[in-house]
Amino acid sequence: MFKINVIPRFGDIDGLKHVNNTVLAVWFEKGRNHIFRMFTPDLDLSYEKWKLILVRTDFDFIGQMYYGEDVEIRSYITHIGNSSFTIGHEAWQDDELKAKGKAVLVHYDFVNQVPISIPEDIRSQLEKHFVEEEDIGKI
Repeated sequence: MFKINVIPRFGDIDGLKHVNNTVLAVWFEKGRNHIFRMFTPDLDLSYEKWKLILVRTDFDFIGQMYYGEDVEIRSYITHIGNSSFTIGHEAWQDDELKAKGKAVLVHYDFVNQVPISIPEDIRSQLEKHFVEEEDIGKI
């Protein structure tokens, strides 16, 4: 599992004084950086080097998050297929789960416009961060 802390910015807050729902997608994407590096270590976004494409993302709001307290983003792997894998995400504030979600990514060849199998060395790295479905939210 990967953990990062984000500090809600003043601009992340909405008129109801809590973290705006649009911010969570950005924070969860930031939480995927460690996984992005498995595929493209230098994070070079050139067409020939980037190896992942996002095909689905969703999240559920469980509680409100507020300005003034850091939010811990936890990211882990919940499924590994031939060319795709699923990343689970959680947002915690004040030791409480506030939101959870997932993102499905495909190992992708942008030059030829086709999905490609996940190499065994990367698959083994992903497996080190695998969390069983029944353990989600308990970590």
